[in-house]
Amino acid sequence: MRVILLGPPGAGKGTQAQRLLERLGVPQISTGDMLRRHVAQGTPLGLDAKGYMDRGALVPDAVLVGMMRERFQEPDCARGYILDGFPRTPAQAEALDGMLRALGSRLDAVVSLEVPEAVLIRRLAGRWTCRACASMYHETDRPPRTAGRCDRCGGELFQRDDDREETIRRRVRVYREQTEPLIGYYERAGLLRRVEGTGTTDEVFHRICRALEPASARS
Repeated sequence: MRVILLGPPGAGKGTQAQRLLERLGVPQISTGDMLRRHVAQGTPLGLDAKGYMDRGALVPDAVLVGMMRERFQEPDCARGYILDGFPRTPAQAEALDGMLRALGSRLDAVVSLEVPEAVLIRRLAGRWTCRACASMYHETDRPPRTAGRCDRCGGELFQRDDDREETIRRRVRVYREQTEPLIGYYERAGLLRRVEGTGTTDEVFHRICRALEPASARS
C-alpha cells in the first residue's frame, strides 16, 4: 500500500507510522531523512538542496520530488510505503501526483489523524526531556518517579522550546494554514480517510487499520 499520514504536531503520526510499518511491511519515507542522506552522500540532488539549506531557504519542490522519484524506485518500495512529511502543501501534492503518474503508480489512501487543539497542547506541553540521555517523560501520561529527574540516569529534566505552549500554538497554526488544505485536496480525490486521533495508541491504530481496509482490498 502507498499511504500518506497527515496530522498536526502531537497527533501521534510518528507512533502510528511505526506500527503501520510493522503491519504493512513497507518503509516509512521521511523527507528530512532523505535530505540528510543526500547531503551526507554528496549526490547531485543533495548538493543542490544543500545550497538552499545553507542560505536558510526552503528546498524547492522540484528537488524534493526528484528525491522522491529516486526513493520510490528502490527495491524496498516495491510493495508500497508510508509518506511522512511530504506533501505539505497542495502544490507539492500536485507535483507528487504528476510524478506518480509518470511512474505508472498511484496513492492508495491518505489518513488524516484528527485531534482537538486542546488535546494537542496537553500532549506536547506536558513533555519533558532528560538533558543527559534524552529520555522522554510526560507530566500526566508518563511522569518520572522523582520530579525533575530522569528514572534512567538521574539527569535533569527540561522542557524544549518546541514543547512550550506558545510555540505549540504557533506550530499548530502553521499546520492549519499550510498543510490542512491538503485534506480538501485529497478528499476531492476520494483518497481521504478521517481517523479520530484521541484515545490510546491501540485504539487509534485499530481505527487506522479499519479505515485502510477498503484501500487494502484494492491494492
